Amino acid sequence: MYEISIEDTFDSAHSLREYTGACRNLHGHTYRVTARFRLSQLDETGMALDFRKAKESLRSVLDYLDHKYINDLPEFAVQNPTAENIARFIYERLKPNEPHLYSVSVWETATSCATYFENA
Repeated sequence: MYEISIEDTFDSAHSLREYTGACRNLHGHTYRVTARFRLSQLDETGMALDFRKAKESLRSVLDYLDHKYINDLPEFAVQNPTAENIARFIYERLKPNEPHLYSVSVWETATSCATYFENA
């Protein structure tokens, strides 16, 4: 089994509804996103996954979030734009184009992230 990871970033703002603390105020992050893929075989070139194609797929999802106030997006009109919900959102958008996707991690800071994956 092989696990392949790619990373990219996007810049956005959000505020957490019903939260007691500073994060209820409008603030922004440079989010770092890690997408992990699991594959059992290599192709004829010796690759489990083409990094370039996977990065293009991830970038297309992140472009939707980049430089936005996430609370204003229809997908986050009701649910809070937490790192957990953003990770699930990215996973669900990426999975149809990347069937070997295993998990998505969203880092709000260098030391804090949330990861979403589905049980097999």
